[in-house]
Amino acid sequence: MPRQLGELEDAVMTRVWQWNRPVTVREVLEDLQQERSIAYTTVMTVMDNLHQKGWVRREVDGRAYRYTAVSTRAAYSAALMNEAWAQSDNPAAALVAFFGMMSAEQREALDDAVRMVQRDTPNAPEGLPATSAEGGESAAEPGR
Repeated sequence: MPRQLGELEDAVMTRVWQWNRPVTVREVLEDLQQERSIAYTTVMTVMDNLHQKGWVRREVDGRAYRYTAVSTRAAYSAALMNEAWAQSDNPAAALVAFFGMMSAEQREALDDAVRMVQRDTPNAPEGLPATSAEGGESAAEPGR
């Protein structure tokens, strides 16, 4: 299971995820410098560490590397939630507490996600009717 990214690792990965294309250290550096003073070698080290940890893959482009995310931010977030839930000595209570912290918008996204999973699971558990794809919004594309 993944460890939570450090503050600078998260800042770098946020850009890699948002841009959704191969990026260079220089591109990430220039964007980060808009909000903080940071050295090229620091960003290079962070991106190398992210590569060593398996968060990004890299390919040579001239004298530099281009880095691409291995998975999505959504997958990262899901893995962190799953890890935290698995650490609980009372998973049901942890879920109840988590759901209690959610905003109305987050609960709606959860409802959408549950419907999507039920739709994609042929033998949904009793009391949880599978929904059709017709007419419902997907969690990935609300409002469509």
